[in-house]
Amino acid sequence: MKTNVLIIGGGISGLSIAYNLAIRGVQDIVVVDKSYFCGGDTGRCGAGVRQQWATKTNCMLAKRSIDFFEKAKDILGYEGNLEFKQEGYLILASSEKEAAQFKQNVALQNECGIPSRVVSKKEALQIVPHLNPEAFISATFCPTDGHLNPFKMSEAYMLAAKRLGVSFHFYEEVLDIDKEGDRITRVITNKATYEVNQVVNAAGGYSHEVGLLAGIDIPVYSEKHEILATEPVAKMQGPMVMSFSHNIYCQQVPHGAFLMGRSDPDVPHDHDIESSWQFLEAMAKTVTHILPPLGQLRVVRQWAGHYNMSLDRQPILGGVAEVSNLYLACGFSGHGFMFAPITGEIVADIMCGLTPFMDVSELSSERFKEKQDFIIEKSVV
Repeated sequence: MKTNVLIIGGGISGLSIAYNLAIRGVQDIVVVDKSYFCGGDTGRCGAGVRQQWATKTNCMLAKRSIDFFEKAKDILGYEGNLEFKQEGYLILASSEKEAAQFKQNVALQNECGIPSRVVSKKEALQIVPHLNPEAFISATFCPTDGHLNPFKMSEAYMLAAKRLGVSFHFYEEVLDIDKEGDRITRVITNKATYEVNQVVNAAGGYSHEVGLLAGIDIPVYSEKHEILATEPVAKMQGPMVMSFSHNIYCQQVPHGAFLMGRSDPDVPHDHDIESSWQFLEAMAKTVTHILPPLGQLRVVRQWAGHYNMSLDRQPILGGVAEVSNLYLACGFSGHGFMFAPITGEIVADIMCGLTPFMDVSELSSERFKEKQDFIIEKSVV
């Protein structure tokens, strides 16, 4: 089966790339995914979208994506409700060192056109009154950060791409990749063999394995991150509350439930996505310290997904030197959903020989070969 572009991975990144290629006039695009629609990390994410980062690159990627999300329903012609809630992120500083870093972060964010600001403890308590005042000393707030429904956002991309002629094949797993010289010639799945011109690796938690099939060792690894959801209650919290030092993010979504997640530095680097009692116990202790009234809520369910981690916690986008017709969209380190619009734009521009809106050379996989003193994004939970 001859195919112009084969995109491996039907999550939000693959969907955005497919749509952006199609609107640039690229034809004969096929997206394959080993699972069902939203069966991977997109359907398991917390779906927060923020612009408060510590590196300029991530700030610029996030702002461009938020600009798109604000108009996504009309741009994509989606008839449903994307449930885009822009009520901000409140990020708590728990030490003088963290507060000083946050001031620097806000200055950088403001330079990028992001309307974040430092707020005092008193102001933070006005924004979220049920915070424990003993749990932080100050905070930052950006009113245009927010939350989207990941299933509906993904559906909007897929339906728009379908109208432009993109084909989607779910329950189709890539088994092998054939090359001639430095070019991929065929991609073999459990259902078909594709003769290809260009290939995109947007396989999320399995990006490293797909890279190995093409003969490249992408410097990424996957690790489990867990989330829980509570029963829905009357609205009591607008912004996402986040603390890097306390290792928590907590958001009340439009239908009333609270979603909250945290990292585990000791989790193995593998594909385990089983839920654990250890997460539930740690989260209960943390959230009742930060947001005491939430201790009265009942937990409805918990689940896990992958963060596909890069060495500097910033995405890997674009081509690779070893394989001339392979393009990467991986290593998002838990933030692939919020960067999806700009991911699609950048990767599609590169594949079409166009110049992206910003210099993305520092997002190339080559950065890991050239130096070891990476600028590591620290604003990650």
